[in-house]
Amino acid sequence: MIPDASWRFNTDRYDTPERPASWLAHTFPSALFYPKMVGIVLRSSLLARLGRYDKFAWARSSEEVVGCLESSGCRIHVEGLANLNPLDQPCVLIGNHMSTLETFALPSIILPRCENLTFVVKRSLTEYPFFKHVMLSRNPVVVERSNPRDDLKAVMEQGAERLAAGYSIVIFPQHTRTIVFDPEQFNSIGIKLAARTGVPVVPVALQTSAWSPGRHLKDYGPIIPSRPIHFAFGAPFMVAGKGSEEHQRVIRFIQEHLQRWGSAPHRSVG
Repeated sequence: MIPDASWRFNTDRYDTPERPASWLAHTFPSALFYPKMVGIVLRSSLLARLGRYDKFAWARSSEEVVGCLESSGCRIHVEGLANLNPLDQPCVLIGNHMSTLETFALPSIILPRCENLTFVVKRSLTEYPFFKHVMLSRNPVVVERSNPRDDLKAVMEQGAERLAAGYSIVIFPQHTRTIVFDPEQFNSIGIKLAARTGVPVVPVALQTSAWSPGRHLKDYGPIIPSRPIHFAFGAPFMVAGKGSEEHQRVIRFIQEHLQRWGSAPHRSVG
């Protein structure tokens, strides 16, 4: 895919245009956002079941969700997109994992700049009603999150297959989604995959606490527009040796951007 003028993210940097939020967005952002988002998921699920949900449809539906977030009062800031443009091969994108938002938003940001894309996901995402059809249509690498050794094997084997087939892979190497970034919980599985397959690593930092965890359904909590949404992409690099320094490089990239964007509430979600 090639970014064009119709895409939000067609330049190196994107910032939501300044405009007054509607009364509904200001007062009931979640009530405005979720019905639209559910409609997009239902339509995408139908297309996936019909075998008509390709990477173009995925990118467009992802962009629709981004538009719904902005219509609900959220402000999105993306930087470093030019770092994806020089890539002429698949890559491993390694970032922190904060909320459901990045799973929905990243395809529209990344796909226009790569041949194809998929995620490493926990199995539960492939079992959600309706959304499972969308996720499975994207050929994800599925892990159980119960046995680290089995997950490493799955990522090494399935990940290598996806990369060889032209897919770039997004990996969130944390045990849980968490608003506070903890390097001790950020493993090196993405670095190991890139080292074994000889593909570049692209570090990704994000701040997505505007889509907060829910009390009963953790994936669908209140939308809080007062919290700016940030994504940053670093320069691609290759992994040498065991990758210890490269792993620390990704951690530093994330920490520096989170510090620049401001601290987040100290709360962890599973």
